[in-house]
Amino acid sequence: MHFNENDIVKLTLKGTPREIGLEHGRQLQSQIKSQIATYEEMFQHTANKSWENVRLLAEEFRVSAEKLTPDIYAEMQGIAEGASLNILDIVALNCRSEIAFGFSDGCTSLSWKKSENARVLTQNWDWTTLVKRNLALVSIEREAKPTIYMVTEAGIVGKIGFNTAGVGTCLNAIRSRPCISSKLPIHVALRLCLESNSVEDALQTLSSLGGVANSQHILIADSKTSLGLELSPLGDIHLKEDEFGMVFHTNHFLENQTMDPSPWLPGSAIRLDRARQLSRRLIDDGIKGEKITPALLRQKIFSDTYNAPQSICCQEDMTRHRTMRSCTLFNIVMNLDLQNLGAEVVIGQPGSGKESSVVKIPW
Repeated sequence: MHFNENDIVKLTLKGTPREIGLEHGRQLQSQIKSQIATYEEMFQHTANKSWENVRLLAEEFRVSAEKLTPDIYAEMQGIAEGASLNILDIVALNCRSEIAFGFSDGCTSLSWKKSENARVLTQNWDWTTLVKRNLALVSIEREAKPTIYMVTEAGIVGKIGFNTAGVGTCLNAIRSRPCISSKLPIHVALRLCLESNSVEDALQTLSSLGGVANSQHILIADSKTSLGLELSPLGDIHLKEDEFGMVFHTNHFLENQTMDPSPWLPGSAIRLDRARQLSRRLIDDGIKGEKITPALLRQKIFSDTYNAPQSICCQEDMTRHRTMRSCTLFNIVMNLDLQNLGAEVVIGQPGSGKESSVVKIPW
């Protein structure tokens, strides 16, 4: 399906958590219901779970969300009401990574130091094409908090983006057990990061709430630092910038050995090495500072199809079930520089000729 810039919904939300949720639910009601139908099919295929089973599992996370993050929970309640759905439907969407072991989101992410006070944060987000029509650009304004700009799935409260304090997040799914439902789901953790005023502020918030429910990687940056957060319910490892001012990640832990690893996506290690290789070429070519542009990153790294279908620019594997045919659904490049803060999003596969025109954030 071809998308142009106008095909992605741009939603501006402001007010109390409940007001933000209500407007989200009302504006994206059809997309949220489409998401539920997609994930219902996916849960059935990957875990042999009906949506009613999923709702029962979501109740454990509902209790935790209400206790740990009451404001975010109130927003979820608003989404449910606005979309005429049960609260457990919305909790299930926001905990889908924790409830279903075996989802195989791809994703390749990179942060790159431009200067002492500027970082570039970027990734391809790979997932089933069935959710592409349900993506939305969302801005969230709340009193006494930075304004958030993110690309998210309809009904999900936290994802990939940045805020006006210059804090940005990318996400890489990691497959590993166990899952502890008394801790934070990853999409809630992402939202908490996006409500933070710095990387250090985000780390303190996640730690104070007891950490995350299952294994994931958040690449987080502000203008002065970036860290790869290899998160697990049994302990976290933070990856620092390398000698070139970079942090790379795909879909397996590089250093965190607290968990028993399950089979990684076969192409994860290949994508990681390839991203490093392509980046080193840019460095060797003298690319640094203001020469690190979104167009260059899309052209030289994120459109790469080496080892397709499991390439940096992921291609659909038509041998897989339709709910599990990941491909790159969007690329985002964030400029975390408080003097020139913003991002570019391309919906679709960068370099394919089928992607949308570039969407600027803020819009």
